[in-house]
Amino acid sequence: MLAFMLPILAGALLQQLYHTADTVIVGNFSGQHALAAVGTTNTFAFLFLAVAIGFSAGNGVLVSQHFGAGKEALVRRDAAAGIRFLLALGAAAALAGILFARPAFRIFVGAPPEILDDTVLYFQIYAAGLLFQYGYNILAAILRSVGDSAATLYFLLIASVLNIALDILFVAVFHWGVAGVAIATDISQGCSVAAAWFYMKRRYPVFRYRLRELRWHRAIVRDTFRIGLPIAVQLVIVSLGLTLIQRAVNGFGAVMTASFTVGQRMELYLHLPCNSLQTTLATFTGQNVGAGRLDRVRQGARQGVLLSIVFTALLSALVWCFPAEIIRFFGLSEQAAVYCEAHLRAIALINVILGAYIPLFGVFQGTRHTAIPTMVALAALTVRVSITYLVKDTAFFGSSIIWWNGLFGFCTGGLIAWGCYWSKYWMRNKLAPRAAD
Repeated sequence: MLAFMLPILAGALLQQLYHTADTVIVGNFSGQHALAAVGTTNTFAFLFLAVAIGFSAGNGVLVSQHFGAGKEALVRRDAAAGIRFLLALGAAAALAGILFARPAFRIFVGAPPEILDDTVLYFQIYAAGLLFQYGYNILAAILRSVGDSAATLYFLLIASVLNIALDILFVAVFHWGVAGVAIATDISQGCSVAAAWFYMKRRYPVFRYRLRELRWHRAIVRDTFRIGLPIAVQLVIVSLGLTLIQRAVNGFGAVMTASFTVGQRMELYLHLPCNSLQTTLATFTGQNVGAGRLDRVRQGARQGVLLSIVFTALLSALVWCFPAEIIRFFGLSEQAAVYCEAHLRAIALINVILGAYIPLFGVFQGTRHTAIPTMVALAALTVRVSITYLVKDTAFFGSSIIWWNGLFGFCTGGLIAWGCYWSKYWMRNKLAPRAAD
């Protein structure tokens, strides 16, 4: 499990590093308002990425179960249909992002007026590259489904190095501001998906497709949709909930928005171990279900949660001990730094709770009970958003509820997730893909 999980963790770390480079470079060379503009897009951008991750994971479950059962022809068929489906979704997402950026950030997200134009400019350019992100996600999911998690690390390394170099060129040298950051992201994502496609065709004969072979297979798309929809909905719920929290943050002004951008970026680092183990357990479970080894699934779940807690606690200790050193990288004002230090210390305590249950989502996904994580996410985000808006104007919490809301939400999510696991409901109807074999 560690051998499979560590490349995923390293790849996710690289991904976060180059997103962090965006914020560090734009904050230091284009100012705090530009930093706030880029940060304001994070939660809304994840709404689009959630669709890519969800349906890629759904197709990955199909591929991993057929791979575990030794059915190579079905692996090839499932992957081809998944690629075609995700590319179509990516094109639609890019168009929607470009067309609806301004009303979304003005009305729904509530971006402060002083950063609205930069926010919209950044997001429209970023959205133009969503086709690349959707393409990369489906190729990475297919490779993980056949046990190759290390390859995605190399693709992300290419994207990370290229993104940072282009950030420096476009922002620090050419002074293109937020537009330069978005263009750098699009170019690096395009190179990453090209590398993934080349590697997959060269390394695995089963995936050496001609373009005409990437056909729309109705039964496979239906199964991909059926399995992936709850995963996508789960992530969309998270994105919508965080976007509502972002709206509350924006209500406190651009200084708080800049502070929250840094705090949220650091929180994503704390999520890396549990998210990587969720992905690991989804593939591990799918392959073992295909092979008829439920005993290994239960053992993997226990060990996965333990690993998640240990890794999350170690990262949290670093954030707790060195908040000032972290903040110094981002060029925050003195007041924003005060907010940010309180934010970092709070999430260092809270996120260990998240690490204790998120890996179980992989077990539910690998056994096709993808509605369970959706239910858990909905409950947790409902609590977080509700408590934020209920007490944000009170004397006791005030703006600090922006970071303490996770305590209430994650405890709720953990209780429900573990209750579902102990009920053993996830063990029912675990086999029999609906698409005809």
